[in-house]
Amino acid sequence: MARQGRTHAQTRQTSSQRRLAAAVAGLRGTVQFDALLKDYTSFRIGGLADVLVEPVDVEDVARLVRQVRAQRLPLFVVGGTNLLIRDKGIRGVVVSLGKLRTIKEEPDAVLYAEGGVGMPTLIGYAIRHSLAGLEWAAGIPGTVAGCVVMNAGTRLGEMKDSVKAVRLVTMQGEIVDLPASKIPFAYRRATLPPGIVVGVWLQLKAGVRAEIEKVVKDYLHYRRDTQPLTLPSAGCVFKNPPKDSAGRVIDAAGLKGAQVGDAQVSEKHANFIVNQGQASAKDVLALIRKVRAAVTRKTGVKLELELKVVGQA
Repeated sequence: MARQGRTHAQTRQTSSQRRLAAAVAGLRGTVQFDALLKDYTSFRIGGLADVLVEPVDVEDVARLVRQVRAQRLPLFVVGGTNLLIRDKGIRGVVVSLGKLRTIKEEPDAVLYAEGGVGMPTLIGYAIRHSLAGLEWAAGIPGTVAGCVVMNAGTRLGEMKDSVKAVRLVTMQGEIVDLPASKIPFAYRRATLPPGIVVGVWLQLKAGVRAEIEKVVKDYLHYRRDTQPLTLPSAGCVFKNPPKDSAGRVIDAAGLKGAQVGDAQVSEKHANFIVNQGQASAKDVLALIRKVRAAVTRKTGVKLELELKVVGQA
């Protein structure tokens, strides 16, 4: 019997697989095809990536970017906490900087941290070296790179207060260093050239270890008392309205505890949506629509998302 030819869809799929394989060829880091992305988000939600790469160092990142560019594939970086990945995942190449974990102390109270360093790890390092300036980030679980990109912040301060310079791999695969003066920072956003943040220099100041530890511990206690840190979440869902608090207006609209599936508006802080176990992105997005509509109807406030939503529905 004659062998049947491939269908157009099969040919297209094979071509896509070849391009993905070429994009990750020769890398020294970890490569996973059909990787489950919920394991790489603080929300514990998200579908599959066509391929997930964890480069071993900055040069590995640069090589990956050049190869992805040559194959004309989309590229996305995971690592921030303020992220919701849709249930059908992300097409193309997804990058985790989890292996970029170097921290170096430089003269004049400057720390250099690679993009995959977790903020709790960095704060611990700063405390051990009696360096003040990062206390505001106590309790933030994201990476250094994610905190730069979103200009993460709390009531005590924000990332831009400490950034001296940023190391970036451009979309051409070049490694460049940008001084903070060349980076426009705004509320929960840094306007950076297209590329991947792989490191940051932070200008801190010499302090007394016991005093720094006390500020961090006190703020951690405050956060534990006021935020649902024991359940998976993506942090604050909405930006604060002018001269107001998103949590306050959501609470005023009677929405604490509102739920769709396993996604729930936190009983502790109304600007958090928590995953009570098996929440899907579809559940979270439905709850967001419910909250926005109710808040607008009851208070007239139109809430703007702080949460970044990516991937295929």
